[in-house]
Order: sequence, then C-alpha cells, then structure tokens
Amino acid sequence: MALNFKTIAATALVLLPAMLPMPASALDETQKKEIGEFVREYLIENPEIMLDVQDALQKKQEEARLKKASSAVADHKDALFSSEHDIAIGNPKGDVTLVEFFDYNCGYCRRAHDDMSALLEKDKNIRFVLKEFPILGPESVAAHKVSDAVRKLSPEKYPDFFHAMMTSDGRASEESAIAIAVGLGLTEEALRAKMKDSPNDASVQEAYQLATSLGITGTPSYILGNEAVFGAVGSEALEAKVANMRSCGKATC
Repeated sequence: MALNFKTIAATALVLLPAMLPMPASALDETQKKEIGEFVREYLIENPEIMLDVQDALQKKQEEARLKKASSAVADHKDALFSSEHDIAIGNPKGDVTLVEFFDYNCGYCRRAHDDMSALLEKDKNIRFVLKEFPILGPESVAAHKVSDAVRKLSPEKYPDFFHAMMTSDGRASEESAIAIAVGLGLTEEALRAKMKDSPNDASVQEAYQLATSLGITGTPSYILGNEAVFGAVGSEALEAKVANMRSCGKATC
C-alpha cells in the first residue's frame, strides 16, 4: 500500500499537480515533508520519469509554438507571401508558395540551399520567397544591406547574387557581398550610393517584426500554407509538405 501511495503521490506532484485533493497550502508541514520524501525516493528509484517529463514539456512547448505561428501566418499573409521587399525565385506563378527566413552567415541555411535548389529543380511549380533575416551579427547585417541594394538596383540579378552568396566560402560581409555583386555587373559606386540612399532598411525591419510574431528565433525557418517549419528539415520534408498543400490545402493534412 505504501509503494502505491508513493507512486500516486510522485506522479501527481511531478506530472499532474491538479490531481491533488487539496492545494499545497492546505497541507501541514509534516504532510509536506512526507510527500516530499516520497517524491524524492520515487524519483531516485525511477529517474527515467524525468525524461518522460522533459519530453512531455518539450512537446507541449512545440505545440504552443506552432499554434502561435499558425495564428500569426493568418494575421500577416500579405507581408509573408506578397511583400514588396522580397523577391521570389522558382516559378513566380507557382501553385505553392514557400517562404524562407535566412541569414547569409547561417551554416544551416547554406546546407539547406542545396535542398532548396534540388526541390526547385525537381518541382517547376513552386514559388520560393526569400526573406532576409540577418541575425548573426554585424557582418550579416552589412551583407544584407548590399543585398538590398542589389535587389533595388537590378532585381533580375538578385537570384544569381543570392546563389553566389549562399555557395561562397567564408563569412559573408560587406566586402564579400560587394565583390559578388560587382562580379555580376553592378558597380561598387552604384551599390554604395544606393546603400547610403536607404539607411533605414524597411525590408529587414519587416522581417524582424514578422519573426517576432511567428516565434522565429533562428534560421532557416519556413512558412508554407498555414504552417511554420523551424530548422533545416531537408528537401524530403519540404517536398512532403508541398504535396500536402496540393492535396488538402494545408502543410499538414
């Protein structure tokens, strides 16, 4: 009987505190001490329960995060999928739009670039929106400012600029970004003039605001239909969600 009581007490306190017949404030000091000893002994004998608790907590937090993101997607559809600040690659009239938040200095983004390229090569009906989200330090912000100038001066060169930046060696910086842009036919003078002309970058401010609303704290992160996808999940996962969009109109059917 004592063992059963310990099990029930430990489970109730650790996993389901709402199941206790009375609030902790209603227990006297002796009762609190006895229950505390039962819980301690039970956890020492069964430490694996803490892994279950951790898994349950992480699952609950992830569900809350996804729910928040889904609501934010509905509230910010235009800014996410049709912002004047973004350029889409792939098929501009594709039947499925996939949005990526990325940073030029994000190693996971660079590896995910191969996944994105493979997906666009395989599926010619995807519209891929690139949303620059420089969060990895001053060099990322500086590289983004050059990128923003490229987009404004020669939007037709932006896809090649983006690809070159994501496949280049070393950290992205203002200097490396300018070198790539010049290699594509722009002049450094024109780039710096445009950067000076646009000191307050509306595109990155919009990206930061959207990320806050969506619960995005890292890159890459994706928006597809009504769903946010966090992390470099790979081309197969993205491909499956694209198929779901065509099948049921949602990223997860």
